[in-house]
Amino acid sequence: MANVLVLGAGTWGAVIANLLTKNGHNVTCWARNENLINSLSKMHIHNKLPGIVFDARNNFTTDFDNSFIDKDVIVYAIPSNAFREVASRSMRYINENQYLISLTKGMEDKTLFTMSEVLEDELKINNINNDKVVVLSGPTHAEEVGKDFPSMIVSASKNIDAAKYVQDIFMNENFRVYTNTDIKGVEICAAFKNIIALASGILAGLGFGDNIKAAVITRGLTEMIRVGDAIGCNKDTFYGLAGVGDMIVTATSTNSRNYNCGRLLGEGMKAKDALEKIGMVVEGINFVPKAIEIRDKYNLDLPITTGVYEIVFNNKNAKDITSLLMTRSKKAE
Repeated sequence: MANVLVLGAGTWGAVIANLLTKNGHNVTCWARNENLINSLSKMHIHNKLPGIVFDARNNFTTDFDNSFIDKDVIVYAIPSNAFREVASRSMRYINENQYLISLTKGMEDKTLFTMSEVLEDELKINNINNDKVVVLSGPTHAEEVGKDFPSMIVSASKNIDAAKYVQDIFMNENFRVYTNTDIKGVEICAAFKNIIALASGILAGLGFGDNIKAAVITRGLTEMIRVGDAIGCNKDTFYGLAGVGDMIVTATSTNSRNYNCGRLLGEGMKAKDALEKIGMVVEGINFVPKAIEIRDKYNLDLPITTGVYEIVFNNKNAKDITSLLMTRSKKAE
């Protein structure tokens, strides 16, 4: 049995805490939101996850400092724009023997660090010799994992023993975990697929059918692989669960915040209003400007990514952008 702390009680953090509790581990889940923590503690429900009853053995708390006592595993389920703050705050309690797991999909502003790189940077700043940083990513909607629907995910780390340890504590008959040492590739997949999900949702909002959505997912994978090649990732990662697997589910499902946000954009809603209606963090919106920085840094051809950026940040008409993409110069596949 492991003693686990999950930082963040959003839908994914809360569901992961619940999964680990049901796996027999001693789990504490922290969040700032007192109303949410009270609901989870007393009524065992999450306002964003209707129909899911949380195990009463979970310990939910707003007490950050005391939640770290005697923990073997720290799970970071924090939005990317707050990840550094919470990671930095946590470092006073971190030691070289703990496993540090990121569930967050995105990159940091300015540095363009992935979340595992933010953790590694904070470890270095605080002179902590810990090589047990792991990322969990794959086609796993919280709504389905919370209902014990069969799901698969990837445990990625430069340290294969750390990846295997995380595989062991998370895996059960409904939650299958694979290992991978290409942690950067897994995180690039996790971030970029959200942009393609936005694009797919935009097309749905415009009233188009399955043909063009399938094409955008396929060509989106090509864009994602271009980025991975430029950065030096393992190409096989992009054809696995963390890559094409996560892209399919995020770009087609109504459980996907990014797909739903894109649909609202396609219907003509401005990004600010769409985000307000979704009511949760949409990591694809946060990531689009960073993707453009990567495009420019490596001089990459990313037409779908560029089109989404124009719609979200320059208020371009979604139908006009779609027309521009469809009438680009002829190319071989």
